[in-house]
Amino acid sequence: MAEMTGGEVIAKMLGKENVNKVFGIIDGTYFGLYSSFEKYGIDLITPRHETSAAHMAGAYARTTGDLGVCMASNGPGVANILPGLVVEEAEGNRVLVITSSRRTGIMYPDRGGTYQCFNQTGVIKQMAKWSEAVLSFDRIPELMRTALRECYDGRPGVVHLDIPENIMNSKFKATFPFQEPHQYRLMTNLDPTEEQVKQAAQLLLKAKFPIIHAGSGVIHAQAYDELESIADLLQSMVTTSWSGRGAMRESNRLTMPMVHIETNNNIRNEADLVLVLGSRLGETDWWGKAPYWNKDQQVIQVDLDPSIIGMNKPIDLGIQADIKQFLAKLYDQLVEQKDQIETNNRKTTINKFVEEKEKHRKKLDQKLEDTEAPMNPAHVPYLAQQVFSSEVPVIADGGNTAIWANFYSTVEKPGSLFSTFKFGMLGAGVAQALGVAAANPDEPVICVIGDGAMGFHPQEVETAVRNNLKVIFLVVCDKQWGMVKINQNFSLRPVKTLVKKSLDEEENINADLGEINFDQLAQSMGAHGERVSEPDELREALDRALKLDQCAVIHCDVDPVKHMWAPGLKYFKDMHLEPKGK
Repeated sequence: MAEMTGGEVIAKMLGKENVNKVFGIIDGTYFGLYSSFEKYGIDLITPRHETSAAHMAGAYARTTGDLGVCMASNGPGVANILPGLVVEEAEGNRVLVITSSRRTGIMYPDRGGTYQCFNQTGVIKQMAKWSEAVLSFDRIPELMRTALRECYDGRPGVVHLDIPENIMNSKFKATFPFQEPHQYRLMTNLDPTEEQVKQAAQLLLKAKFPIIHAGSGVIHAQAYDELESIADLLQSMVTTSWSGRGAMRESNRLTMPMVHIETNNNIRNEADLVLVLGSRLGETDWWGKAPYWNKDQQVIQVDLDPSIIGMNKPIDLGIQADIKQFLAKLYDQLVEQKDQIETNNRKTTINKFVEEKEKHRKKLDQKLEDTEAPMNPAHVPYLAQQVFSSEVPVIADGGNTAIWANFYSTVEKPGSLFSTFKFGMLGAGVAQALGVAAANPDEPVICVIGDGAMGFHPQEVETAVRNNLKVIFLVVCDKQWGMVKINQNFSLRPVKTLVKKSLDEEENINADLGEINFDQLAQSMGAHGERVSEPDELREALDRALKLDQCAVIHCDVDPVKHMWAPGLKYFKDMHLEPKGK
């Protein structure tokens, strides 16, 4: 019987799950864990803040479809990772977090005055799918198996296992066998029944104008090819939730990017049937209610999580199943009956909506004719994709900056757009970019981020340099909390705001920021840094960054007034109001 630390038991089980990267900061409280990684083929990537480890794990999981693993040390390390866990649970990313805790006998419960002690599992349990503590060496395999089952059961999210430092680092005789993953968890997700697939096909065949609404569940299932095949076969337009954007390439005319908000609403009102895939139809989908959706349409809802099926919008057919497997079976069923698919009238209606989209796109692109300095922020995401291509992953972070990035980016490679669409967490994009780059270390990654958001975690530029992660940070600098400021302006002086587009500095409440020279800050950490204020300068800087093939930070000075007036602000504000349709 071999002697092993508790940490090595965990590392060995992660190795059997084909985990090859873990994100976290080293600490003596779990030395037995990370010192065993190399033995089991695991690379440890260390950021400079624990919450970054959570975001890196989440973005890595979303990119690869694999399990993202992060770790944090007891007390302050766990406290630091909490914000990241809240976000990754909200975004539905498959993340396993392993933490250390103080030694057995002095916590769970706290003896009273225990150093660096708080109820770690109790706190995380309120924000995660599952959270438990291991209180003996012999129970590590059992509870790790339970944790891994939870990771792959139902909707992805955060799962937490907490191990006391003395169990993590001390050696014990391992009297238990190590099971293979297929021995303790399901290796495939739930299949739809044959009858469910037939019912779905019949409803779709009878509908006059069926559409598909794709949520992030399509991305987590990586059901991109299956979705496009179904859409093409049915000639059904595809709308998405905000977090589902990128479920289908946007060069396909059937895809309606969510930035064309009015056209999306028109499509959803035209549809007499909607196939909802992996979406909760939550607040950013207007809860599926009129006047943004047809109140009389039929609904088929497919999701791994049965608790949300029919939660916000009444359904005609609910199916608990893996999206990828459902779509594959549905395609086979529809192909057998493709002679019943009537597409001529659908194509006429589709042409109408495509024309609407193109008209709106031309109106948006008028911003690109503005070449004054400092820049119109529309140029930043637009030129980035012109230089790097529309298939390069884009991370959007910030308030108004995330809106500009979404409205002036296109998604050609499915699953290549990242943000915190459900939680809107400033600063998360810095580490998300690192996680995406860790999944594809030979490819560049673009992060379009506001100067306010970049101020949360600028230290992670050094992490990118140290790990040779080729992230290009485009910091959109307006020296203000832009989204807050525009709301303040309308609250304080609505008429003057409409006339002058902005208020004087003294008329706002702490909405302005001082300057950070992000190009110089990047240079101090070993990255390439440049500062630009005109579109031509930005294009040249992007060309240089592409050739350098390393982490770069481009400080982009933008017009603060133009930046405040981001596209679609009216709809963003309306989104927080209850729909008043009948």
